[in-house]
Amino acid sequence: MSGVTKYSNIENELPKLPEVLLNTIQSDVLEIKSVDKNCKKYIDACSKIPELKDAHYVVFSKYIDKNNHKYEKFIFLAEDGEELFDVSGTEMELYGLLSCTTLNYTEEYEASVSKKD
Repeated sequence: MSGVTKYSNIENELPKLPEVLLNTIQSDVLEIKSVDKNCKKYIDACSKIPELKDAHYVVFSKYIDKNNHKYEKFIFLAEDGEELFDVSGTEMELYGLLSCTTLNYTEEYEASVSKKD
């Protein structure tokens, strides 16, 4: 997906997102999703990781399969994109904890994805 910008509004929505994360998300190397604060898994996780209460987004690799998430770091972000903390895949699983983001795909990205289908 070289040279294709993924999200059109990420810099407005997440003004404090570190540049390295912005670039890797925009180049489709890393993925960003919202944390679903209404699910039971989130509520349970907050009792083990209190900092999670401040997290609104999580950044992770879209290329690591579920069996290998124990080798990954999940980067949690505040509502404005500020990096809060990271958690290893051995400490928690993301499955069931994520929802869609309020970020909009660029037309260029959507076109490049539809070409693959």
